[in-house]
Amino acid sequence: MPGPVIIITGTPGTGKSTHAQLVANDSPIPLKNINISEYVKENALYENYDEEWQTYTVDEDRLLDNLEPLVAQGSLILDWHTCDVFPERWPDLVVVLTCNHTKLWDRLEKRGYPLKKIQENNEAEIMQVVLEEARSSYPAEIVVELESETSEQLESNVSRIIAWINSWLENHKNS
Repeated sequence: MPGPVIIITGTPGTGKSTHAQLVANDSPIPLKNINISEYVKENALYENYDEEWQTYTVDEDRLLDNLEPLVAQGSLILDWHTCDVFPERWPDLVVVLTCNHTKLWDRLEKRGYPLKKIQENNEAEIMQVVLEEARSSYPAEIVVELESETSEQLESNVSRIIAWINSWLENHKNS
């Protein structure tokens, strides 16, 4: 039986990749963890590189076509700063990580992001852009908001997601 498809999303700097890796490591079943930003680069699923923003412009159609067979197999974590590009039928769980904008600013600064990119991401976090995208794109019962500011919260969040996976497996054992 294939496992669930989980999207872990949030503004850059909220801890998506760390959460996704820890969930994959601790999961009771093998889950393939895909960092979408890296996946796009590795598979050349972009239109160009935006120098000003220091980021790739993703070819969303090619990305979705490329991911479709992997999603169909299940047992997957998709880690990306946006989620509304993914079809509603894909995820079993959408985790939106949030972080106080002051902490987020510090995290992005440490990454060496240009000021304009730090400001835009910080504004997106304050306005809860990613959370609103998730809430407007998926059923309310599969969208979970988790605060991601401390190592204690990270640990608690991973435990909650693992508990959700166990529950999902229990509910789907006869599927």
